[in-house]
Amino acid sequence: MKKLFTSESVTEGHPDKLCDYISDSVLDEYIKLDSNARVACETVAGKNIIFITGEISSVAEVDIEKVVRNAIKEVGFDNSSTDIDYKTCKVMINLSKQSPDIAIRS
Repeated sequence: MKKLFTSESVTEGHPDKLCDYISDSVLDEYIKLDSNARVACETVAGKNIIFITGEISSVAEVDIEKVVRNAIKEVGFDNSSTDIDYKTCKVMINLSKQSPDIAIRS
């Protein structure tokens, strides 16, 4: 019986890489300010728009939009010809507190 194996590999600048970098940047900022933070954050990118969603439990106050824009800038998306510009893109944030079961600290 033949089996088909597939995998995805994306290069630098691909939206998937950008999304991972943004999510990691959000996580890093929370952990920097609160080593007990619990962060489950996902990022989706579209043409000049970024969606951040997930659940976070932390005592830290993080300016998510600033973190997102800085991450986009670091990657090099800095003009509209790249389909996203860190200065003008829309950033939509839908984050909530984690449920108590998930947010249990050990």
